[in-house]
Amino acid sequence: MKVCLSPSGGLFLLWTLAVLLPLCGTGVYASDNTKNCKLSSDKDLPPSEQEILSRLEPLTKKDFRATTKVDKASYTYVFQLCGDAAGVPGAGVLQMDNSNMTKPVIIGMYNATQLIGGSDWVMLIYRSGEHYDNHCNNEMRQAMVMISCSSTAGMGQLEAIREEYRPHECFYLFELDSSAVCPALDSRLSTGSVILIIGFCLVAVYLIGGFLYQRLIVGAKGMEQFPNYAFWVEFGNLVADGCDFMCRSRNREEPPAYRGVATEPLEDEPEERDDHLLPM
Repeated sequence: MKVCLSPSGGLFLLWTLAVLLPLCGTGVYASDNTKNCKLSSDKDLPPSEQEILSRLEPLTKKDFRATTKVDKASYTYVFQLCGDAAGVPGAGVLQMDNSNMTKPVIIGMYNATQLIGGSDWVMLIYRSGEHYDNHCNNEMRQAMVMISCSSTAGMGQLEAIREEYRPHECFYLFELDSSAVCPALDSRLSTGSVILIIGFCLVAVYLIGGFLYQRLIVGAKGMEQFPNYAFWVEFGNLVADGCDFMCRSRNREEPPAYRGVATEPLEDEPEERDDHLLPM
């Protein structure tokens, strides 16, 4: 059996494959992006935290940037969810000094991840960053990213809140508003809505089916193509007759039992005289 494709059909097929193959590839590999986040012991996240992290899948493979100024210095922070921020292997959050383009400072690694989540927020913690130089007891840096629900924010914009110094713990605090953590809306329809939808569907089927039958089978033209045209023309009169029948309080066939007396005086009828009939 030989299969022949016209030039236009072959071109259309090639365009279809070119569009669908990247989409299929995205659908296959997108669900593995959040699995790059690990615990500090290089183990997978527990199921509870992995479930929270899976909600953030739309935020993967994207660098979020925020710029702040401290005195005369300006810093740019780069955050990526379970990926290499600014292309630096293993780095989840970076700090870059804009006035002195030196090696960026790694604030947190995504292979040292901790998660805390609620119904419409997620706190993402990256630990095992570079050590502080002269403060915070030379401990490792860490970043806390508060991701909150905002239905209008889309992917969201990263904002650097502050660098917190505490006696036993220091961290960088960031905030990101995104629709990715918003709970799914309950789209259940009420009973009345279902009935209305069914009613509209039945009316549409009646009108379209009746129109096609009248035009194609019966051969009707003009207004007669409307299904049951004669019935709907008389429908108003039928409704009026039914209303009159149900609501009237007396029978119109019976003559009225009482007639009022006319207020105007009756005219004198001319007296008939029969004198001319008498014998003379």
